[in-house]
Amino acid sequence: MEVLPSTFEVLGAQIRKRRMQMGMGARELAAKARISRRYLNHLENGSRSHMSPPRYIDLRTALDVTDEYLLAPPRPNTDKE
Repeated sequence: MEVLPSTFEVLGAQIRKRRMQMGMGARELAAKARISRRYLNHLENGSRSHMSPPRYIDLRTALDVTDEYLLAPPRPNTDKE
């Protein structure tokens, strides 16, 4: 069984780009993803970027995209041993 991270860091520009490609308004996407329009706006403009797993999965499903499309690239590990 795969363990999900506690949060997913999403790319707001990718959310907006895909929403526009689908010809969907913010209100419609928010309803499909079961999030508020305000929260969606915060994600798209970058003032929020971390989502809980259930919300992330609903958004990814509503946009019909892969994790690779929607998630920020992993940050390099800078921990020193």
